Amino acid sequence: METTEAISPYYERGGEADRLNTGGGRLEFLRTRDVLRRVLPAAPARVLDVGGGTGVHARWLAADGYAVRVVDPMPLHVAHAGAIAGVEAVLGDARELAEPDDGYQATLLLGPLYHLPERGDRVTALREAVRVTAPGGLVAAATISRYAGLYDTLARGNYLDPDVRRVVEAEVATGVHDPLGQELFTLAFFHHPDEIVAEFAEAGLTAVTRYALEGGAWLFADRDGWLDGGERTVALLEALRTVEREPSLFGISSHLLTVAVVG
Repeated sequence: METTEAISPYYERGGEADRLNTGGGRLEFLRTRDVLRRVLPAAPARVLDVGGGTGVHARWLAADGYAVRVVDPMPLHVAHAGAIAGVEAVLGDARELAEPDDGYQATLLLGPLYHLPERGDRVTALREAVRVTAPGGLVAAATISRYAGLYDTLARGNYLDPDVRRVVEAEVATGVHDPLGQELFTLAFFHHPDEIVAEFAEAGLTAVTRYALEGGAWLFADRDGWLDGGERTVALLEALRTVEREPSLFGISSHLLTVAVVG
């Protein structure tokens, strides 16, 4: 589909294989794993990892005893994920899953929603997640904050570039991130924290819980050893848990994770 064609050049570079294992991406990984380990049904539940990329999360899920199937639109990602022990991986689109009704106890969308600029497509993807998840199972979706680009470009020091600033101002106003040739990620949609609640509701998921994954710590966590393991990393994760459900802090977090149980 057209969205896949728009994002393919970015992901064909292969950077997704290491993104969550290096630099500031480590905090996104650690916090996503931390929250999911607390909310997922117990292993050996079947987990569908939609848009699962190279299998970064599928790897630890399989190691934890889950039966994991990755669906991703990028052949390079499917090849990486399929090579992980205990993980199945197939090509597919979040908006039209070739999966059976009620086939999984949990469905994860840790990337698809922020690559679907059209609201209708995002709701369709969520409805597909509901369809393939058994009653009582969990749907969990990651979104990028509406303000992540603004804070990121300020932190990197390139906000004063007029072209970069135009991209950021447009995404703050509309949510649509179109890099327009700049080295600023790829075509994406950045959610206002409240938008995802309405999209879940339209897909039939009304009782949702939102978790701020990185909080404000993503702006500094890659410095001073916060992500190098040991006592400092443990303390950072504990601190972020204390504020992960505070709505007044949702907008500063780079990512939100929204979860709901299928009725």
